[in-house]
Amino acid sequence: MKHYLVMFLAAAFMAAGCKKETEAVKALPVQKAPAKKEFKMYKMSEMAALMEQMYVDNMRLKERIATGDTIGNFPQHFLKIHASAMTDESENDAFFKVQAAKFLKAQELIYKDSLNAKKHFNDAVSTCVKCHEQKCEGPIPRIKKLYIK
Repeated sequence: MKHYLVMFLAAAFMAAGCKKETEAVKALPVQKAPAKKEFKMYKMSEMAALMEQMYVDNMRLKERIATGDTIGNFPQHFLKIHASAMTDESENDAFFKVQAAKFLKAQELIYKDSLNAKKHFNDAVSTCVKCHEQKCEGPIPRIKKLYIK
């Protein structure tokens, strides 16, 4: 009988506590949900997409050079570097054009002189770094991962 009395009192206290908590919650001011922000999808510029593709191609090339595999042919889509639309067209200035030409020359040497492919490859990576030091520093740490040690 004592057990029933203890259980009844415990249930009564919990019910009273829940009632007080419910009343306290009702007393809180109602807050409106924040206005939804419109989600905008990032669209990569032609140049950014090309550079992403060149990075992937060069990661594959790095592996082929490091393992002594055949190098293959110069990727012709690299030549689009001069015509691809940039995020900020003002960046397509004389400095960029000179650096792009140096990059292409170094890249082509990899395929023309496969005996020195490692040196030419690292030279091409250096041209990327030099340009990005002036134009867009963000990807430099990623670009440096291309170097063949």
